[in-house]
Amino acid sequence: MEAYSILRDLAIIVIAAKLCGLLARKCRAPQVVGEIIAGLLIGPSVLGLVSQTDFINQMAEIGVILLMFEAGLETDLKELMKTGLIALLIACAGVFVPLVGGTLLYMGFYGASPIGSEGFYKAVFIGVIMTATSVSITVQTLRELGKLRGKVGTTILSAAIIDDVIGIVVLTFVIGFKNPDNKPLSVVISTVLFFVFAITVGLISYKVFKWVDNRYPHTRRIPIAGLAYCLALSYIAERYFGIADITGAYVAGIILSSIKDSDYIARKMDVNSYMLFGPIFFISIGLKTNVAGLSGEIMLFSLGFVLTALICKIIGCGLMARACRFNMSDSLKIGIGMMTRGEVALIISQKGLSVGMMEDVYFTSVILLIIVSSITTPILLKLIYAKEDVGANTRDHEAFLYKKEKDE
Repeated sequence: MEAYSILRDLAIIVIAAKLCGLLARKCRAPQVVGEIIAGLLIGPSVLGLVSQTDFINQMAEIGVILLMFEAGLETDLKELMKTGLIALLIACAGVFVPLVGGTLLYMGFYGASPIGSEGFYKAVFIGVIMTATSVSITVQTLRELGKLRGKVGTTILSAAIIDDVIGIVVLTFVIGFKNPDNKPLSVVISTVLFFVFAITVGLISYKVFKWVDNRYPHTRRIPIAGLAYCLALSYIAERYFGIADITGAYVAGIILSSIKDSDYIARKMDVNSYMLFGPIFFISIGLKTNVAGLSGEIMLFSLGFVLTALICKIIGCGLMARACRFNMSDSLKIGIGMMTRGEVALIISQKGLSVGMMEDVYFTSVILLIIVSSITTPILLKLIYAKEDVGANTRDHEAFLYKKEKDE
């Protein structure tokens, strides 16, 4: 009987996710927002059609691993190397300032805790959630404005990629430190050893995949082997190094991102992720969001969370861009372009919930941040560029009149 109820739950999840996702897209909001709201509607908080089960939680874990694998596959290492130091500095500032801001926000609401205590790590984790950047909305906006290939657009894209890498590394450290059996030195050593292992095995794996890709191009055995590699590295990261499994999945994607058929692998992964595992993951966020636990204090915290997350990205990335000799207008564009949040923030939140570093009621804050940042970023970018274009046209017209007067 249990098997039949699982099939019913999956049918409800897929249909609800698709309908609410389409509705969100019609409202010009990210589709994932609709899927999360679908989870709220069909979950215990509203209709009670679907409840959390071990099966759904395990499927959601596969979903998040596939999402991170895809994110790694879509990382352009060549573009990353080209942008160099400037993008790295902007990304570091875009991680550091929100990390500190989120930590101080939590401590401001719930009091400062001694370093090393559970309360301290919960505060730091709120900051970790704020470090993530999702530039899909920014990319679409810049593309519509015809500014994606410019210096500002390229810098935002590269900094966002580095930003997510740093954010995942910080997450790895924080989760490692949270375990009372772990000592700071052992966490550092485990993390360093994992990345040494990943680089060593990655170089060998890359050569093997490259050889197979050249010999059997565009065949289904390549994405199948890529998926197996992703799952294996996720398991090794969690089981033998104490590193988050999503870190292993992300690294696996980066390793395979430079082979010729990386896009082909990503497309095949996207079929599984888009149709089943992705919706289950985002629906599970809605199922776990504790609406009944909302209070005036949580709503006030959510408001502070959203404002802090947005302002800290603008300050961190914008000031560093200014220090890197961008003009004031371009620095502001970079800061605003980096403030959108999406899947990575949800993935980090989900991981925090699973290891006991965050309570489910705070998912409301993360969802609100994604919605607000997705709406405000395109509006602000369009306003800045429109103002610039008006100013440029005015200057050109004045120059034309001056030249005409001088010729006469």
